[in-house]
Amino acid sequence: MAGQAMTRRSFNRTAAGALVGSAMPLACSDSEVRPTYEGLVASTWRHSQVPVGSGAALMPELVRYATLAPNSHNAQPWRFRIERMRITVMADFSRSCPAVDPDDHHLFVSLGCATENLILAAHAHGLRSHPTVTTEGAIRVDFEPTSPSESAQYRAIPERQSTRADYDGRSVPTDQLALLEEAGRSRPVAVRIFTDHRDLERILEFVVAGNTVQMRDEAFMTELKKWLRFSESAVVRHRDGLFSASSGNPTVPNWLGQIVFNLAFTEDSENDKYASHIRSSAGVIAFVSERDDIESWVEVGRCFQRFALQATALGLRHAHINQAVEVPEVRAQFSDYLGIGDRRPDLLVRFGYGQELPKSLRRPVEEVLG
Repeated sequence: MAGQAMTRRSFNRTAAGALVGSAMPLACSDSEVRPTYEGLVASTWRHSQVPVGSGAALMPELVRYATLAPNSHNAQPWRFRIERMRITVMADFSRSCPAVDPDDHHLFVSLGCATENLILAAHAHGLRSHPTVTTEGAIRVDFEPTSPSESAQYRAIPERQSTRADYDGRSVPTDQLALLEEAGRSRPVAVRIFTDHRDLERILEFVVAGNTVQMRDEAFMTELKKWLRFSESAVVRHRDGLFSASSGNPTVPNWLGQIVFNLAFTEDSENDKYASHIRSSAGVIAFVSERDDIESWVEVGRCFQRFALQATALGLRHAHINQAVEVPEVRAQFSDYLGIGDRRPDLLVRFGYGQELPKSLRRPVEEVLG
């Protein structure tokens, strides 16, 4: 969901200058924690080793699958309650992002993404899921035994990532675009895929307009900085947030990263970055729900996650460009462009062929239970 990152070139240039000008020692280099980071990546982004029919032992593993879902700022705003043949997915409002997500839209989309992962993993392990969104906004998932079935989307869960970098500009075959569209829609959620150059340039205008507003918003910038992680040691310590390496930037000590960020993270550099990102993409997909309420936001999250996993299974990368739908005045203009009347455009995502970047981390299961 929401996320910003400076260009690799500007980061490298500014970081080099800051290092030359600083007299602070660089003891305890990130190389000392790299094995720990790599070990956490390996233990986080993997398939379960719990066999089918393991009963209660399976439930924490289903929660772990759920936590691999995308979420705004990688804040991981969720909690899970395990009961016999039931898992409830709940909001953790202490991890909300009120500046970029004042009505908790992205938060509940994130819960929908987590729910879809849980459902896919449960089916692969012999459990059919029956999800219900409660009046309190929690998602109660009841299970019953069924024949196990591993879908391509399930197999893609540990491989999926939000790849915030340039892609290679190649087009996606028409038959694969149809698969992406089918995966991303449901009865209450419509999708529109744009691949024409003129459409992408027009969408870029909305993204730049939204990004410009956000870059000038002090509350937005303060909130973003809270979730930035510049070193592997910071990522290992927090196991959440936006890892600079996951945006193609080098890892540096966190104190230096904050300095570089303040110097290099500018309105012009960010707008240039998004221009490059969108122009190198194969296409953009917009998600639009029929209603603007919590149940619909959860459904959007489930639809987006199916799209993201289908894209991953096809060898595609994806990343959010939600600035066009996060700023109310820009969102209204984008709605007019889509011709959707009073309906809300929920998500805007680019996709294409690109290289995998370093993985973010997730908090351990025991920290999200309760």
